[in-house]
Amino acid sequence: MTIGQIFAYIKQEYAKEASFDCIATIDDVERDSAWYYIACGGCQTKATRGPSSLMCAKCGNTNVSGVAKYLAKISVYDNNDQAVFILLGDAGTELTGKQAAELVDNYFEANQELGAGHQMPAPQALIDTIGQTHKFRVKVSNLNFSGKIQAITVTKVFSPEILPPVPTLTEIPLDAEDEVSLATASVVAGSGINADDGNESSSKRDESQKAKRPKHGN
Repeated sequence: MTIGQIFAYIKQEYAKEASFDCIATIDDVERDSAWYYIACGGCQTKATRGPSSLMCAKCGNTNVSGVAKYLAKISVYDNNDQAVFILLGDAGTELTGKQAAELVDNYFEANQELGAGHQMPAPQALIDTIGQTHKFRVKVSNLNFSGKIQAITVTKVFSPEILPPVPTLTEIPLDAEDEVSLATASVVAGSGINADDGNESSSKRDESQKAKRPKHGN
């Protein structure tokens, strides 16, 4: 599934929550907002700070053991489009190879003078993923359909080893670029559309062979 096809699905009148596989390259990491949240150690829901302890509205626990979880925004692109993905929970660990809790704990151990309200900046492990190409499993939800959020949630990141091999020039017919790109499209659940839906005409594709990459820092 391409980024453009995912956006086309979101715009459908009767679209339902669904998951898709999408191959994209990471262009940047959002550094102006928090890249993690403190979750309830029991249900993983975001914990809130009470008068003297962390509380969980879902569990009803007024003294929860908090644990840091990924909630990081990354800018990605493919051959024709760009998007903002949100790395949620274990998806961030699959991308960086590091637990969010480990990164946060190490940071505050090395900076003990910082107060409890201090927010750790984006870690190097996350920044180092810029330029990497991965297969992402993304989920579109009612928040996307209603237009409340534009970013798309990532629930799983696959190892680069599973990416399809890049064909050589001798393996690509002169007029078959579209066939090569469509070979990577994959609908995981509930989309009701196939790889041909949402594709641009070949003339439009010729005009934009490279994606417009977002400017760093936006």
